[in-house]
Amino acid sequence: MFKPYTLDEGKLLVKLARDAVSQYLRTRRIMEPPKELPEKLLKDKYGVFTTIEVFMGRNKRGELRGCIGFPQAVYNVAMGVIRSAIAAAVEDPRFEPMSPEELDKVTFEVSILSPLELLEPGNPRDYLNKIVIGRHGIVIQRGYYSGLLLPQVPVEYCWDAMEFLNEGCVKAFLPPDCWLDEDTSVLIYEAQIFREVEPNGDVVERDLMEELKVCQNAHGNKS
Repeated sequence: MFKPYTLDEGKLLVKLARDAVSQYLRTRRIMEPPKELPEKLLKDKYGVFTTIEVFMGRNKRGELRGCIGFPQAVYNVAMGVIRSAIAAAVEDPRFEPMSPEELDKVTFEVSILSPLELLEPGNPRDYLNKIVIGRHGIVIQRGYYSGLLLPQVPVEYCWDAMEFLNEGCVKAFLPPDCWLDEDTSVLIYEAQIFREVEPNGDVVERDLMEELKVCQNAHGNKS
């Protein structure tokens, strides 16, 4: 299981994401990682995604406000969080740029990604047994097309592996069954996910396997 950071370190990363967006919306400047951060956050290199959601209540799924990141290590983790958070706030093409007034109405979630792993080509239907919902995220690639879905997405929608692959293809602007094509590459990865439970509130580490059980129970133990 991919868990490079402690909860305390995760709290620092989520606070960093919020602080980076707050400062950028006020000054239009990209902050530098604070020097007092733990050394590993300034040196480690992983893929990073920041998700911003409109807070709808503690026991309700938030409404997406922005989600952008780097599938592979481009910056150190601290700078990756800063850059991805700002991009999620003002560069997600699905939404208008955030305003400072929204900061108290949204929650921040930071996902730290393990290195991408290419599933061996062969019989594509074997992918269904290799992708574990609640553990893996996917990247679908074919030619110039590429689509990434974080591991929390199929849990939140209670998808099975086939639905996950289909939706990954759609995210890449490809036909839903493109993963069955030998010209399509399917990559998997894991993620450690930290999120605010409410705006400016406490930060927790998500347990996707436990969330999946709740989803499956609510949907009649779908598997």
